[in-house]
Amino acid sequence: MKTFLDDTFMIQNQTAEKLYHDYAKDMPVIDYHCHLPPEEIAGDRVFENMTRIWLDGDHYKWRAMRANGVPERYCTGNAPDKDKFMKWAETVPYTLRNPLYHWTHMELQRPFGIIKLLGPDTADEIYRQCNEMLRSPELSARNIMRSMRVELVCTTDDPADSLEHHIKLKNEGFEVKVLPTFRPDKAMSVDNTESFNAYTDKLAEAAGMVIARFDDLLTALQKRHDFFHEQGCRLSDHGLETFYAEDYTDREIKDIFDMIRSGKSLSGDMVLKFKSAMLIHFALMDYEKGWTQQFHVGALRNNSTRKFRELGADKGFDSIGDFEMARPMSRFFDKLDMENKLAKTILYNLNPRDNEVMATMAGNFNDGSVPGKMQYGSGWWFLDQKDGMQKQLNTLSNMGLLSRFAGMLTDSRSFLSYPRHDYFRRILCNIVGEDIERGELPGDIELTGSMVRNICYCNAKNFFGFDR
Repeated sequence: MKTFLDDTFMIQNQTAEKLYHDYAKDMPVIDYHCHLPPEEIAGDRVFENMTRIWLDGDHYKWRAMRANGVPERYCTGNAPDKDKFMKWAETVPYTLRNPLYHWTHMELQRPFGIIKLLGPDTADEIYRQCNEMLRSPELSARNIMRSMRVELVCTTDDPADSLEHHIKLKNEGFEVKVLPTFRPDKAMSVDNTESFNAYTDKLAEAAGMVIARFDDLLTALQKRHDFFHEQGCRLSDHGLETFYAEDYTDREIKDIFDMIRSGKSLSGDMVLKFKSAMLIHFALMDYEKGWTQQFHVGALRNNSTRKFRELGADKGFDSIGDFEMARPMSRFFDKLDMENKLAKTILYNLNPRDNEVMATMAGNFNDGSVPGKMQYGSGWWFLDQKDGMQKQLNTLSNMGLLSRFAGMLTDSRSFLSYPRHDYFRRILCNIVGEDIERGELPGDIELTGSMVRNICYCNAKNFFGFDR
């Protein structure tokens, strides 16, 4: 019987072991999509305790704790930090076969060197040991990134953000590149006129101009897009329920914007047209600068109205949605492709039923201009686990070119999440190793090992153009 979390964790054959140790394990990390707070990197935060670095903002853990009967005060509430940690420790034994069980113990193993299982009996000892280590500058935010061999991260940033922390890090010469990602969701979120207008005023201030008409909005966004590019940004990101590809005229969109700025609510048809127009404009900005656009689609957010009113968004009350994907996605990409202005693109789905839809849709719009121009992205959110990663890798292999895949990311707010890259690498090596041992791939380790190395690191480094 294998030992939990030993050196062969998730690896079931000798060929996979060789692939992992020789081609994957020690490759640097390019984390091209995450939600790390840039101010904590710029300030090189030293975390007060394990609750602060591990539980704050982690809606994955909050969901599990609630499911285990833990009251909200121990999740997002004002319970003492140690009490919150103890409640998480009580929950961990009940997460067996949930990816949280793996991630929890991988994150205790690296960087803390703890191999004990977390539970009520070990919680106090582990909390004290980790807290003592966290007080050392060796586990500051920047030093954790260094210890995890992180080469580059891309944070997720609103067009109105100042990017002051990115600028500070660049000026200081921090060797880990910390680049922004342009996330303009609020600039097309016209479902609520009041909140959209408040955001538009904030955007106007950031752009140093007045936004009175639709053309002003586009000018402000273009100015911010240019500013992001100057700070090293090479990716955009969009969090959508589905794609928007309604037909519209320029006059319609200008009139809709005038209605919004006058405080009037929009009909459902107007909302869809405005979102469709904005997606096209964002995509054209990305194309002109050679960026990569990312689309995270399929989340049904804020399902509990009561908890949304109490706690706000991003607190763990989101789920997989079942929106129509193929038709609007095809229309959106086709509009851009018809003008030969379709940027490099990565697609992420939340509903596993859409795996093959996403992979084959990407194949429709590859044009030979860039290897892997249209990418089917890594398993996201609820699919960011062993089964989801395996299905994504197999779908991409069957419908596209696995060898061109840009690889894994953390999509995390925690500095302790980098073992997810190791988790992915082990799964990838095991899949390829099993194929070799069954005779379904050649036993040329340099051939298959080169593919593994590229997926773990080289493809991302070459694809995104961070050095341009």
